[in-house]
Amino acid sequence: MSSYDYVTVGVFTSQKFGGNPLAVFPRADGLTDGQMQAIAAEFNLSETSFVFPPDNPQHHAKVRIFTPKAEIPFAGHPNVGTGYVLARMADNPPEHYTFEEAAGLVRVHILRDESKAICGARISAPRALSLDIAVPTDLVARCAGLTPADIVTDLHHPLIASVGTPFVIAQVASVEALARARPDLAAFREGAESIPELADRFNLHLYAQQGDLVHLRTRMFAPMMGVLEDPATGSANAALAALLTSLAPGENVDLHYEIEQGIEMGRPSQIIASARKTGEGPVLATVAGNCVPMMRGTLEV
Repeated sequence: MSSYDYVTVGVFTSQKFGGNPLAVFPRADGLTDGQMQAIAAEFNLSETSFVFPPDNPQHHAKVRIFTPKAEIPFAGHPNVGTGYVLARMADNPPEHYTFEEAAGLVRVHILRDESKAICGARISAPRALSLDIAVPTDLVARCAGLTPADIVTDLHHPLIASVGTPFVIAQVASVEALARARPDLAAFREGAESIPELADRFNLHLYAQQGDLVHLRTRMFAPMMGVLEDPATGSANAALAALLTSLAPGENVDLHYEIEQGIEMGRPSQIIASARKTGEGPVLATVAGNCVPMMRGTLEV
């Protein structure tokens, strides 16, 4: 029987019992794919991250991320939290980490507070914004337990957007309508069965404006991945920031978004997402937030 140490942290929060909880296994050498999936199911958090030595010695680590049901190529809060955990464990942590992941290289900048204590991280999404199919408004509404009138299509129709992990992104008419959303698993299954592009990536990210386009509240439902609702979704909000920036007028645009998530779950989260576009290049995104330590322990397998 082998033993593995783990740490749990709250991500995208400065308060204990807020944000999105994450379990990190800082030294996961020896764990099989099946064991990692079983461990993620046992923790039953949105994601659990496992850290391995990098394939390229110029990088700092290889990071694999599992939901309770599947491995995913990239996610925001596991990278923010893993960077925070590794930096706190190091005697002399670097200012930046580079993680190898299935979606590509993820650069992690360690954040410090006024006293120079490590307080969080900012990550760069591994891929530029990519857009895929539009998704029927009525399907999105049914999946969220809303009416088609609750879905706003003035700026964009519901569509698939990604900066490493794809999400169906849709705007909701108001924060009040967003609070009424309830995921309907039968509608999610119907969409995944009827639209091939949604078969393995029907993660629904809803957002509403709070006064202006850069102050937002969001909710993310991914029941097909074993996550009924996520308290804070860095990869989805990075894709959202990139999408909105791509639609902003002008060729050279750099926008920062203050995003609340997890309010309806009683786990308030604060996310700073940024995106930049130029006339010549792709739209790139970052996402940042604070973390708090929660638990540590040892798991035997």
